Amino acid sequence: MHDNLFTENLKQSTGMRIFLFLLIFLISTLIGVAASALFVFGGDTGMKIGQGLASIFMFVVPPIVYYYITRKENRMQALGLRRLSSPWWLIIVAVALMFVSIPVTTTLTTWNEGMHLGGAFSGIEKWMKELEETAQALTDKMANVDTIGGLLLNLLVIALIPAVGEEMTFRGVLQQSLTRRMNPHIAIILSAAIFSFFHFQFYGFLPRLFLGILLGYMFYITGSLWTSILMHFVNNGASVTLYYLGNIGVIEDAEHWGETQNVWLIVASAVVTLGLIIWSWRKRK
Repeated sequence: MHDNLFTENLKQSTGMRIFLFLLIFLISTLIGVAASALFVFGGDTGMKIGQGLASIFMFVVPPIVYYYITRKENRMQALGLRRLSSPWWLIIVAVALMFVSIPVTTTLTTWNEGMHLGGAFSGIEKWMKELEETAQALTDKMANVDTIGGLLLNLLVIALIPAVGEEMTFRGVLQQSLTRRMNPHIAIILSAAIFSFFHFQFYGFLPRLFLGILLGYMFYITGSLWTSILMHFVNNGASVTLYYLGNIGVIEDAEHWGETQNVWLIVASAVVTLGLIIWSWRKRK
């Protein structure tokens, strides 16, 4: 009786649902931080294991617990972990988007990195640069591997776990919650903006926003979180692999791989990316 009343109140109150998820998120994150601290003296491998645990508790656990509390049945399907509701080959389009959009993404990265505030915002700009430098130093430290074992561990910790967890949180919980109350286009863009902001890497905000929009549209179009998880993994996994190939001398300057100043290539990338999204939207059931 009381459980039914609690569930009904959750259905009626958006504020209560937000409060519940944030509470679960906070408690789980604190547990994750404590768990990761156990590996702080474990060298690079220990650091990565700790990072993986922190990501699981921060992004994977809260959505599962939240849907377990707010749903009586079909919890994982409600979260978005369901079979495609559209033709299966749309998942091929989704993966292709990650490669077709590279010129757009790298151009947005270049623009974003060239951002300069100055003046009254010089203090904020200094803070943002410090955050960016710290994040980049951590990324370089984690990605600095030259063995297959190190590559596989990075694919797990840097690519797979964040792909699963962040999609469950930002698309499975946030985007779906927003979509129920507003235009789906606005919900997708807003959830992508929050997704990008949450990383606190403001000199990578635009390309991450663009990535979030692609992920959001393909999740909405296919009706399955597995689509955006795969896209997210491909994006992260490509970066991890490029760093590895750079470390073993196969490619040069992995960090800026794929950048181009060819305007026609950038325009073509944007047009094809937009075209694939529109075409997929029309093909969805």
